[in-house]
Amino acid sequence: MLNGKTILVTGGTGSFGKKFIKTVFEKYPDVKKIIIYSRDEFKQFMMSNMPEFLQHKEKLRFFIGDVRDKERMMRAFEGVDIVVHAAALKQVPACEYNPFEAIKTNIHGAQNVIDCAIDCGVKKVVALSTDKACAPINLYGATKLCSDKLFIAGNAYCGSKDTRFSVVRYGNVAGSRGSVIPFFQKLVNEGAEELPITDMRMTRFWLKLEQAVEMVLEAIEHMQGGELYVKKIPSMKMPDLAKAIAPNLAVKEIGIRPGEKIHEQMITKEDAPNTIEFKDFYIILPQIDLENIEYKYPNAKRVASNFEFHSGNNDRWLTVDDMKKLIMEI
Repeated sequence: MLNGKTILVTGGTGSFGKKFIKTVFEKYPDVKKIIIYSRDEFKQFMMSNMPEFLQHKEKLRFFIGDVRDKERMMRAFEGVDIVVHAAALKQVPACEYNPFEAIKTNIHGAQNVIDCAIDCGVKKVVALSTDKACAPINLYGATKLCSDKLFIAGNAYCGSKDTRFSVVRYGNVAGSRGSVIPFFQKLVNEGAEELPITDMRMTRFWLKLEQAVEMVLEAIEHMQGGELYVKKIPSMKMPDLAKAIAPNLAVKEIGIRPGEKIHEQMITKEDAPNTIEFKDFYIILPQIDLENIEYKYPNAKRVASNFEFHSGNNDRWLTVDDMKKLIMEI
């Protein structure tokens, strides 16, 4: 699938980017080239000197650039077959206090990726989304919802060009920089006597980085354009997460924070009429009419008209022991 292809990853020095690129080299040893497009030269330097990437240095290219800079991105996209768009401002409080910056990166940057992909003849683009884009209540989620809509509409925007755009949405990645797991572990290491829980009813989706990469590869292989992929992943109650990390510590309920939900949403009831189900994931088909695409999914089934998917009504749950094993793995 990816052998002989040139792939570009925006935000490629992040947790997802590094895992995705490592996986591609393992599964597709004849990939032609992988371009890491990001704005932090120090992270690029550190990544380029990691042993797992040093051995592939002849196939790696590091481009300093920002998704806000359309002209620079046009240069980077030349000769690229596939783009994975992982660059974004992701921290909820930072986006709330810097809304214009979040809009420039998450929305204007998405539009730049779409324009450059079409103009440079890129064949496939997969954009990463987040549960917070589903019925958003904070600015980060709102910008990512807008980004999702832009990428889906890009399939109509490309006109006679054959560039195709799809989106992959998933929840918390265990062990990533923004995860609560390293935060709890830091408190434990510092000698905390209790762990803070914003609300005892709170639940969250959890997946391993490998699962996120697997979903993106699935999308690249099978996408027809306009799909929003939602991975079926397990949920966990936040008090159980605290127990898995520090079973002997008490937990303290501190109150829900602004922009935070009790349960993470992936698919709303309003999405149900456009949602089809497979064994390990759902696909939300576009609401807009994409005349140039005819969707064919022989193994799919329609979800119920009142279907919704959130971390509180999930049928897959992690136990305390499951989370302990997951933490050991990461």
